[in-house]
Amino acid sequence: MPLVRTPLPEQAADALAARITAGEWAVGTTLPSEHALTAELGVGRSTVREAVRILAARGLVRARQGVGVLVTATVPPTDWDAALRSGHVADVVEARLGVEVQAARLAALRRTPADVDTMRDALAARAAVEDRHARERAQHARADLERAEHEPLRDAEYVDADAHLHATVVTACHNPVLVDLFGTFAPHVRVAMLDLLALSGPDSPHHHDQDAHVALVDAVVAGDPDAAARAADEHLTSVLDALRRTTEETL
Repeated sequence: MPLVRTPLPEQAADALAARITAGEWAVGTTLPSEHALTAELGVGRSTVREAVRILAARGLVRARQGVGVLVTATVPPTDWDAALRSGHVADVVEARLGVEVQAARLAALRRTPADVDTMRDALAARAAVEDRHARERAQHARADLERAEHEPLRDAEYVDADAHLHATVVTACHNPVLVDLFGTFAPHVRVAMLDLLALSGPDSPHHHDQDAHVALVDAVVAGDPDAAARAADEHLTSVLDALRRTTEETL
C-alpha cells in the first residue's frame, strides 16, 4: 500500500492539540484569532478552519459566535480518536456505516428546508467534480505522466466533495452525538478513501457512483426514513467491500 501523507488540516489540529494539552490555553479561554493561527502555523485560512473542526470533533474546543473558539478540555474526553488511529481502516468504515445509516434515517425525519438546500448544493458540487474529472481523464488518456502527476490532486478534491455531501446528510439528522462521531471519523475515513482510490485507480467504481448519492439525498428530502437508511447502507457497504477486496489484492 502506498504511503499517504497526513492531511495538512490534521497536522495543524495535532499541533494545536499538543499546545492545548501542554496547558498553553486553559479551559474557558479562547484560541488566537484565525488570522493569528494562520501566521503561527504557516497555513491557509481554510486549513485553520478545518483544524478547528477536527479539534471540535475531538471534544477539545467549541466555536461560539461572537466569542471565538473556546477551549473546552485539555485532554480528549473520550478515547475515540486514539481508537480510530490504531484501528484497521475497515473497522473505521464499519463504524462510519453504523453512524451514517442511523443519521440518514433521522435526517429523513428531521431535515429542514435549509438542510435540503445544503444537501442539494453539496450533491451538485460533488457531481460537478466527478464530471470534470471524467472529462480531464478522457482528455489526457494518452498522457500517462500527466495523469500520474494530477491524479492524487483529483482524488483529494473528489474525496473532499464526497465527504462534504455526507456531512450535510449527517448534520440534517440534528443529533449532536452522531454529528460529533462523524466528525471524529472524517479525517481517518479521508485517508482510507485516498488509499482506496490510489490503489484501485481512475477506473474505480467510486469515481462513478453519483447515482448512489442522488438516491440517498432524494430519500432524505422525500422524508422516507427506510429508503434513506437503505441507500446509506447499500452505498457504504459497497465502499467497505471494495476496501476489503483492494486490501486483499495488495497482500
